Amino acid sequence: MDEQLHSLTRRLIELRMEHADLDAMIDRMAEQAPLDELALQRLKKRRLALRDMIARLEVTSEPDDRA
Repeated sequence: MDEQLHSLTRRLIELRMEHADLDAMIDRMAEQAPLDELALQRLKKRRLALRDMIARLEVTSEPDDRA
């Protein structure tokens, strides 16, 4: 159980880091001219998917306090 929690925590950290990297990349790309709309759209879609994965893992990792 402890190993699963450790690997889940590690995965969350990795996803958050990738999300932050994408944020920075999107910001840099948005300032460039000419703007590559398709590449920017793909990065934003990937960032959104990462945010969804992070949210699902956070729900999984939180203890059930409803009891």
